[in-house]
Amino acid sequence: MNELRAELRQMDPFELALLTRGEYSPNDPSHGEFRLKVWGRVVTISFPDLVACDANGKELNPALQALLIYHFHTTDGTPVADRYIAFSELHDGRFYAQAFQSYTGEEIRRTFGDERQRFDQAAQKAGGRPYVLGDSSFAFDLLPRVRLVVVFWSGDEDFPSNYQVLFDGAVTHHLPTDACAIAGSMLTRMIISENE
Repeated sequence: MNELRAELRQMDPFELALLTRGEYSPNDPSHGEFRLKVWGRVVTISFPDLVACDANGKELNPALQALLIYHFHTTDGTPVADRYIAFSELHDGRFYAQAFQSYTGEEIRRTFGDERQRFDQAAQKAGGRPYVLGDSSFAFDLLPRVRLVVVFWSGDEDFPSNYQVLFDGAVTHHLPTDACAIAGSMLTRMIISENE
């Protein structure tokens, strides 16, 4: 992470703001801060330190800090594609797809099972917007250019209900595959926590 931060410190912060669809406010010629929406809430990211804090000035958890550093280092400014792909379609994702499904879609299924209404309520409380995939689905904006969708397919006598976390088709322009895994896990926990 320190190497990525060191590389980012050499970049033009105004360009980084443009690529991430954030805002950059300089405090002086060599210091300033970014403002960026993360899971729908504005966070600040100091520059050149690149430490992210919530609206109350509290540092974000280490996983979210890492995810933001990966995003700033990876993004090329490509717009959201508004088509969705499975984790297995990401670079090297096929190898980890079963593990990813076990701690995302399977965890959601264990929590909600066939109870679509409970899933819908929890997804909306977690900040999801209804989307048009499967029997029920919700879109979540992790970052201005990074969107995930959680889809529910109801089961029948032959197949159990299924849930899956999908990624916008442009996600590889903004996050590496391991950061996508972190994002999917975060989103799963966010939805499940709204059921408790």
